[in-house]
Amino acid sequence: MSVQAQRPLPPPASTPSGAPRTTPVGGPSGRPIRLGLRANLAQFSLLVAVNALVGGMLGQERTVLPLLADRVFHLSAYTGALTYILAFGATKAVTNFFAGTLSDRYGRRPVLIAGWLVALPIPAMLAWGPTWGWIVAANVLLGVNQGLTWSTTVIMKIDLVGPARRGLAMGLNEAAGYLAVAVTATATGAIAAHWGLRPQPFLLGAAYVALGLGLAVAAVRETREHARAEAAAHLAPPGADSSPAGTDRGKEGPATAGVHARAGDPAALSTARIARTTSLGDRALSSASWAGMVNNLNDALAWGIFPLLYAAHGLELGRIGILAALYPAVWGAGQMLTGWWSDRIGRKHLITAGMLVQAAALGLVAVGTSFPVWAAAQALLGAGTALVYPTLLAVIGDVAHPAWRARAVGVYRLWRDGGFAVGALIAGILADAYGVTTAIWAVAALTALAGITVAVRMYETHPRS
Repeated sequence: MSVQAQRPLPPPASTPSGAPRTTPVGGPSGRPIRLGLRANLAQFSLLVAVNALVGGMLGQERTVLPLLADRVFHLSAYTGALTYILAFGATKAVTNFFAGTLSDRYGRRPVLIAGWLVALPIPAMLAWGPTWGWIVAANVLLGVNQGLTWSTTVIMKIDLVGPARRGLAMGLNEAAGYLAVAVTATATGAIAAHWGLRPQPFLLGAAYVALGLGLAVAAVRETREHARAEAAAHLAPPGADSSPAGTDRGKEGPATAGVHARAGDPAALSTARIARTTSLGDRALSSASWAGMVNNLNDALAWGIFPLLYAAHGLELGRIGILAALYPAVWGAGQMLTGWWSDRIGRKHLITAGMLVQAAALGLVAVGTSFPVWAAAQALLGAGTALVYPTLLAVIGDVAHPAWRARAVGVYRLWRDGGFAVGALIAGILADAYGVTTAIWAVAALTALAGITVAVRMYETHPRS
C-alpha cells in the first residue's frame, strides 16, 4: 500500500529521543512544554468553559425547535420536521473530518476562532427566520460551528493532558458540553413557556456566541506544540504490531504507542490512509466509529422525536423541557466519573455496557405513557451515554499516533455525528410509515447491536488493562 507523503510534524529541536512525556520541551515560542492535566490546568479549565458555551449553542434548540416545527411552521410529517437535524448532522459530520486536518495544518486556535465566527448569525436566524428554510440553513451553520469548535476543544485537551489522564480529560470535556446542553434546554423551555417559542429563547445563544468568540480570541492558546512534544517522546512497545494497513491484528495487546507506519515518519501518513484505518482497518478504531454513529443516531431520536411524543400525550411545555434536559444532564454529569473510570478499568467493557443500557432506556421510552416513566428512561439513557461518550474518544486517543491523532479524531467524529443525519432519516421515515413507537424500537435494536459488535470485535486499548 502506497503512502502519500504529508508535511511531517517536526519534533521540537530540544527534545531528546525517548524523552518522558512530561519532560519540559522548548517549542518555537520559547515557552517550556509539559504534558499533563495539572501542568496545564489553567488552559485546560478555560477550554472546558469554552466547550460549555459550545454545548449551550446546541442546547438552545433541544426543547424549542421540535415544537417550533409543529406549532409555528405546521410541519405535520416527521420526516419534514426532522430536516433540521439531518442538515445539522450531515454538516457537522463533514466539518469534523476537515477540522482535524485543518488543525494539523494551521493550528487548533485558528480553527476554534473560525467556528465561533460561523456561529454569529445563528441565533438571529432561529429567532426571526420567516420560513422553515431559514431554520434549516441556521442548522447548517450550527453543524459547521459545532464541528469546528467541539472537535478542536477535544483535540486541544488531548494535546494538553498526554496519555495518562486521557479518559478523565474527555469526561470533563464532554461533561461541560452536555451539562450546558441540559441547562440551556431547561432555560429555553422555561423562557418559551413564559414568553413564547420565539424570539426570547434564542437570545441565550447570542450571548454564548459573543462570550465564546471573545474567549477564543483573547485567552485560548495554541496546543499543537504539545502534540509534537508527545510525538517526539512517543515510543512503540517492544514487539507490537504497528501497522496501520488495515489488517486483522488478532489478539491485540494494549495500544499504548498507537498505530504506526512500519517504516518512516507516522506524520507522513496520508489523510486517506488514516480515514481507511479509522473507519475499517483497525478493529478498535472502526468499532468505536460504528458505536459512535449509533450513539448519535439515538440522540437524534431523543432530540427530534421525544418532545413531539411527550406533547402528543398532553405534557405541557415546562415538563417537556425538564425531560429534554434530564437526559443530557445525567449524561454530562456522569462523564466526570466514567472518563476517569475508563482510565482505571479500560474502555471496552464500559462501551459495551453503555450501548446496552441505552437500548434498554429506548425500550422504556417506547412503552411509557407518563412523566415518571419517561423521566426514569431519560435518566437511564443519560447514564448509558455517559459510559460510552468519553470512552470512545479515549479509544481514538489511545490508538492514534500523536502525529495523526487530530485527523483520526476528525474521522471518528465524521462517523459519530453522521449518526444525527442517519437517525433523522430512519426515525422520520419509520415514524411516518409505522408510528413513533416502531421508530423507537428500531433504534433500540440498532443500539443493542452496536454494543454486541463492540463486545465481539473491539480489543482493549488502554495501556493499564
